[in-house]
Amino acid sequence: MPTPDELRSLINHYVTTINKREPAAIAALFTEDGVQADPASQPANIGRSAITEFFVNGIAASEDWTFEATNVHTCASTVAFDFAIAVRLGEGTMRVSGIEVFEIDGSGLIASAQAYWDDTDVSFA
Repeated sequence: MPTPDELRSLINHYVTTINKREPAAIAALFTEDGVQADPASQPANIGRSAITEFFVNGIAASEDWTFEATNVHTCASTVAFDFAIAVRLGEGTMRVSGIEVFEIDGSGLIASAQAYWDDTDVSFA
């Protein structure tokens, strides 16, 4: 089982990798059959290929983004954190805030990731 420090380190690595905008590198943080839903109310992306495609599409639809994670909470192999992302689009910036919950497997990879946010968590500037 990962330690709280290992989980916090994983979240730091996840943030760095997300901000590099390299879909294959992001997907490599997940297990081969990892499950990712963003937001959790949408059908999940299952497997590294689907997760890669999700991030390819997000990068294609934006000029840049800055992802941040704060208030990291750990419990056994689960880690939850507040997130904020500022996505630069052609005419301005979209901001989304919410909570992500990860389940980590024994090898330190993300087995599942659920992002919790809705329309009230989105703003445009």
